[in-house]
Amino acid sequence: MVLRLVVAALVPLMLAAPAGAGSNVVILSTTTSTQDSGLLDVLVPLFERRTGYTLKTISVGTGQALALAARGEADVVLCHAPSLEKRSLADGTLTNRRLVMYNDFVLVGPEADPARIAGDKSVVAALGRIAAAGARFVSRGDKSGTHTVELALWKVAGVTPAAPWYIESGQGMGATLGLADDRRAYTLTDRATLSAFGKRVALRVMVEGDRPLRNVYSVLEANPANGPRVNAAGGRAFADFIVSPEVQQVIRTFGVDRYGQPLFVPIAGQREEEVAP
Repeated sequence: MVLRLVVAALVPLMLAAPAGAGSNVVILSTTTSTQDSGLLDVLVPLFERRTGYTLKTISVGTGQALALAARGEADVVLCHAPSLEKRSLADGTLTNRRLVMYNDFVLVGPEADPARIAGDKSVVAALGRIAAAGARFVSRGDKSGTHTVELALWKVAGVTPAAPWYIESGQGMGATLGLADDRRAYTLTDRATLSAFGKRVALRVMVEGDRPLRNVYSVLEANPANGPRVNAAGGRAFADFIVSPEVQQVIRTFGVDRYGQPLFVPIAGQREEEVAP
């Protein structure tokens, strides 16, 4: 199994491993969705076999993933929050952003559907009805890519979500789905994690297919100037690996055997305007 470190107190232990120029250790900071979906279980050993590097992963929210790289504590980032990624490019802490894949977000909720949003074509309108009904909604509340998209959608809906109906889990997507299921609440999730956790929760898809729900993943390399431990060559090796034709084909078929459909769509080499919301 791929090493998963999501507790902040454990991160320094992993970062104590040899790193920096000439190291054979590459540190990838990435989102919980790439871990929870099982994709990293496939990609990490493949990368290690192909390159001879040892890849260590830190699965956190996108904001934290980018911050780790900015502090020189990760060599490469795989995440899904374009607005945050572009901010990191602008301040120079991350470089060479390349599109990797996309899937989509879906708005899920309990079978009872207290806000009556099932089948709605507009996620913004659905969120407005959730707020108007005071129906429970569980947010990740962790500055992740999913949380960033959720907050942007609330803003468009003209809603400032608040307790008691609005609950922040402060956890990854899998744990947030579990909490939403337990509280019979709505939540926003990426489809890949929902597919992986589908049999563990009774939540059903309420809203899908709306353009703002497109979920684009990119890979970015840490600037070597971020600190002496940055393994720039290793970070570039992983970035090149994940956008290579061979690995894009692996991504194209990932999930088909277990779920009957791929969980991600590879988009390396495409222009952002072709795939982004």
